[in-house]
Formats: sequence, C-alpha cells, structure tokens
Amino acid sequence: MELTTIWFTAVAVLFTGYFILEGFDFGVGTLLPVLGRDDRERRALINTIGPVWDGNEVWIITAGGAMFAAFPHWYASLFSGFYLLLFAILLGLIVRGVAFEYRGKGDTAEWRRRWDRCIVFGSVVPAFLWGVVVANIVRGVPLDAGFDYTGSVWGLLNGYALLGGLTTLLLFTTHGAYFLHLKTSGELSERARTLGLKLGAATALPALAFLIWTQAAHGNGLTLALIALAVLALLTGLALDYTGRGGWAFAATAVTIGLASTALFCALWPNVLPSTSDVANSLTRENAAATDKTLGIMTWAAVVFLPVVLLYQGWSYWVFRKRVSTESIPA
Repeated sequence: MELTTIWFTAVAVLFTGYFILEGFDFGVGTLLPVLGRDDRERRALINTIGPVWDGNEVWIITAGGAMFAAFPHWYASLFSGFYLLLFAILLGLIVRGVAFEYRGKGDTAEWRRRWDRCIVFGSVVPAFLWGVVVANIVRGVPLDAGFDYTGSVWGLLNGYALLGGLTTLLLFTTHGAYFLHLKTSGELSERARTLGLKLGAATALPALAFLIWTQAAHGNGLTLALIALAVLALLTGLALDYTGRGGWAFAATAVTIGLASTALFCALWPNVLPSTSDVANSLTRENAAATDKTLGIMTWAAVVFLPVVLLYQGWSYWVFRKRVSTESIPA
C-alpha cells in the first residue's frame, strides 16, 4: 500500500475517532439545560464527561497535525479557505473548556447559569459547523491553479453543507443522550432514555436525506453499502434505547457515526479537496502529499507512539467507567 493511501486512511480514522468520542461530549453539553433541572443534576451531567472531554479533543489535534505533515497543500487550502468556520469551531471549543473550569469558581446561581450557557454554545456551534466543514470537503470548493480557495464564506453555507451540519448536530446530541442514559442512574438516566428516543426519531430523517444526497452526488458501490449500514445502526440504536439497553444504544450510535464518516471519506477518495471550478485544480492524495521521506518518518513515529496513546486513553475510560448519580454530588 502506498504511503499516501496509508496517511489518507490515518487522517480519516483520526477524524472518525474524534467525531465518535467528542460527539457525545457535544451532546452532553447541548443537553445540559434540557436534562439538568437543578444545579446538582447539571453538575452530575458535567461529571460524566469531566475526566475524558479534554482527552477526546486530542484526536482532532492529532488529525490536524497529521494533515499538516502528510498533506501540507490540503492543510493550507483547507485552513485558509475555511478559516472563519474553523475559527468559530475553535472559539466554541475554547469557550467550552473555560466554562468547564470556571463554572465552579463562583457561588451564585447566576454565575453558574452564565457558564452553563457558554457550555451549550461551545457544544452546539462545533457540533453543527463540523458537519458544514466535512460536507464542503466532500462536495468540493472553487480552487484556482495554485490550489487557493477562490470562493467566499457564504459559498460554504450551501444547502448540502447546512444539511450536513444539522445532521451532525442532531446525531451528536442523540449520541450524548444515549451516553447519559448509560452513565447516569435513577430518574436522570430514565429522562435521558426518553429524550434519546425523541432525538433519535428526529435525527433519522435529516440524516437519511443527507446520506442519500451524498450517495446521489458523490457515492459509489462502497459508500452505498456503508450508508445502508449506518442507517441500520441508527435505527437499531433507537430500538435498543427503547428497550432500556443504554450501553448497546450508545454503541449503535458510535457505529452510526463511524460508518457515516467512513462513507464520506470513501466518497472523497482519491481527492482530498475537489475543485468545483475546474476538476484539474482538485487536490488529490498525490499532488497534496509531502515527500516520501517525510511520510516514511511519520509512519515509523506513528507505529511507535500510537499504541501508547490508545492504551492510555482506553485505561482512562476504564478507570472512570462507573455511573454518576446526583446522590454523589454535594448539595
């Protein structure tokens, strides 16, 4: 297998892992004022992701670093052309991270409500805009002969991309509801299960529309199979949540996100950023790649360090695997 193929696959895997892991973080943040009826319940909700949310963000940092080193032209065109969208995502992540740290620094209810609103903002905005970004990558953007983006930010807010943003927002929120059903106990867990049913049903239609649009415009035989399996996994998760099997429902939405993300990257292949103005200006895994020597060094580094990172993150999830209850939260 060529090194360019290996690193395209690596970038796809890193983004997919990020969407699966950070997806439920976004979902929990989005649902904070919906499921948390008082401060103790909201603190319990935050505690479910408290030990892991910052570790989940490492996946996108690694994905960006891998893109920068393996496909510098892709990185340059994407981060310059999508600058405002990516800046808004970064702003949301910063605001959310600060809110997690500062929410408990004040004693008044108003102080905590302000930071709760920041957590919601920092969850909803990235969850929506990541769908917009990935949809535009698959759809393609206008590029000139120097691979520079020649469109405007308004061109990125097209119908396909906005539907993609709505899909990721709803899917991540559903993922978060199933996670809370799994990670909380008592009445809070039951409310998360009930809300997950409603969210899962609401997610099905836009997700199906987005995936069908993707298949019709950019798909192939492999993407069709992946999309069909993703839809099946989403419906399976809904059925599992209905029967009260929160862990399996959460696993089903993780599979849904993984299959959908894989389908999008398969639809993109062998391009990394198609040009809608002239197909000759498209960035591909070949013309966007770094030198073979650079890719070779990166491959050996990944072989050595990636297992260590995965083992550490897996261990952290194992240590903090227990459910969170409101009874364990001091009044």
